[in-house]
Amino acid sequence: MSQEKPLWTPSEEQVAHAPMTAFMEAAAGKAGRPIADYHALHRWSVEEREAFWALVWDFCGIVGERGTRVLLDGEKMPGARFFPDARLNFAENLLQASGPGDAIVFRGEDRVERRLSWDDLHALVSRLQQLFRAHGVQPGDRIAAMMPNMPETVAAMLAATSIGAVWSSCSPDFGVRGVLDRFGQIEPVLFLAPDGYWYNGRSFEVTEKAAEIAAALPSLRRTLIVDYLGRARPAARAIEGAEALEDALRPYAPQPLSFERLPFSHPLYILFSSGTTGIPKCIVHSAGGTLIQHLKEHRLHAGLRAGDRFFYFTTCGWMMWNWLVSGLASRATLLLYDGSPFHPDGNALFDFAQAERMTYFGTSAKYIDAVRKAGLEPAGTHDLSSLRVMSSTGSPLAPENFAFVYRAIKQDLHLASISGGTDIVSCFVLGVPIMPVWEGEIQGPGLGMAVEVWDEEGRPLKRGKGELVCTRPFPSMPIGFWNDPDGEKYRSAYFDRFENVWCHGDFAEWTAHGGIVIHGRSDATLNPGGVRIGTAEIYNQVEQLPEILEALCIGQDWEGDVRVVLFVRLAEGVALDAALEKRIRERIRTGASPRHVPARIVAVKDIPRTKSGKITELAVRDVVHGREVKNKEALANPEALELFRDLPELKS
Repeated sequence: MSQEKPLWTPSEEQVAHAPMTAFMEAAAGKAGRPIADYHALHRWSVEEREAFWALVWDFCGIVGERGTRVLLDGEKMPGARFFPDARLNFAENLLQASGPGDAIVFRGEDRVERRLSWDDLHALVSRLQQLFRAHGVQPGDRIAAMMPNMPETVAAMLAATSIGAVWSSCSPDFGVRGVLDRFGQIEPVLFLAPDGYWYNGRSFEVTEKAAEIAAALPSLRRTLIVDYLGRARPAARAIEGAEALEDALRPYAPQPLSFERLPFSHPLYILFSSGTTGIPKCIVHSAGGTLIQHLKEHRLHAGLRAGDRFFYFTTCGWMMWNWLVSGLASRATLLLYDGSPFHPDGNALFDFAQAERMTYFGTSAKYIDAVRKAGLEPAGTHDLSSLRVMSSTGSPLAPENFAFVYRAIKQDLHLASISGGTDIVSCFVLGVPIMPVWEGEIQGPGLGMAVEVWDEEGRPLKRGKGELVCTRPFPSMPIGFWNDPDGEKYRSAYFDRFENVWCHGDFAEWTAHGGIVIHGRSDATLNPGGVRIGTAEIYNQVEQLPEILEALCIGQDWEGDVRVVLFVRLAEGVALDAALEKRIRERIRTGASPRHVPARIVAVKDIPRTKSGKITELAVRDVVHGREVKNKEALANPEALELFRDLPELKS
């Protein structure tokens, strides 16, 4: 990046009061030498992993028996074991706070708003725990939820994990096949579903869908229907083996909670890959690994403190929901929102931020871009004085949207672009609150994460684009994949490319400031003339044009090489004429390079995306090349794929 000044620099006071600074001082005591800055702290965290992760446990106040050993087989990936003697319970760590203060504030798109105090949350979790135990739930049993992002979902997860059951969730907009492709693999004993949900001004009942799903899961002991639309009882009557949750809970009064302390590596969550290239992979994450990684990221990288008002716009089918709910372990209040962020207009989330004095606003890069293109400037319309951090993930945040945040949302704000994935239920690279923010850059690698950028021969790159890898084990690596007894699928997914090294599948580049730029997924990287090009480099240019709402880029096999094809979704009333094509090409040529300029530009009415909102370059590439897309149920709008089939523009 060539700009001379950062967009934001933390003040001396902000640095002095950051939890990261206190941790750095504690680390210096452990190391027996001064640690001058974040880069030095990161080096220590990777070189002295046992001392580092033990300090994270103590600094974050993890509840449980730590044991004496921190790391066994620390050079094996996979195979390393963190805290092999530890015993803990995930839910116990998230439910340390008590009292009348807000634990959860929920706002639905239909303007339903509810509050649960810490005592209310304890009471609800207690009743759910008793109900689950009455159904014979044991450690290791799976509980599956097709749920909106609402308080009952959080409480049910806490009740499940308090027993040692394994939680898995998706959002209620998934189709029947999409749900069964996930939950059908893991044989849940309980299934939670709502009576319906709201989106974009409409209510959607899911009774028929829930009935079909429950009937196809022979492992179920009970289906529990959660009330959202006021129709839970009639919905439950229409589903065999179902009961309205409010009726199922009636026999149980709140009691003191009990927590099953289990090994650090005990399974906690099963998350799923997007599944656009086949049946979704069932990724199993551990209780201890998830907890310690999230606490590190929340307390140190996000600067989360007790009493903070913590928000991430997410559904229960995206790993950011799992990341968000761990905020309870820092005694933060969770702000939950369910529905469209643009109903009735783009101010919905900023209204929520103002009303609830939000301190951490997490969202997707696409949302920030949509706010910019809608012409909104919340800095002038909303009181965001409480807001300390804004976080972006899901896809690379374009440089102009960094500038937009500081111009139109808030000037004194830590803007944290973060990147990791479902695969690790956390981040490889993310925000650093004691360092400046530079336009277009993620600030740095996460503590304890031995992140490097490698060329195709496995050589580290200080400059230039390559594969994002992690060269040493870390606690939130998956335990493995479900139904993969010999670990072959797990090893193939991350370790086949470079032996004993995690290859994440991102195309990345270090910056002069020690930050990093993600140029897109490496499996979607374009390769015209043998030169690797990240798709995000093209999106960063073309999506700045007001005529372009969204873009998707693929490489099309053509005459023994690969040519770049750019699809654009246009603003209302705009046509893709020769003049606009010329402007697009010139913008890409000057903003990126001549090699980035597409050979073909095609206008489409819609762009397919996953349920979590990510565009699906690989699925489009398959359609263009006449290959079958194996799992359309993974898409939010699978019908959009047909817009890319047999296009005459790509025949010559």
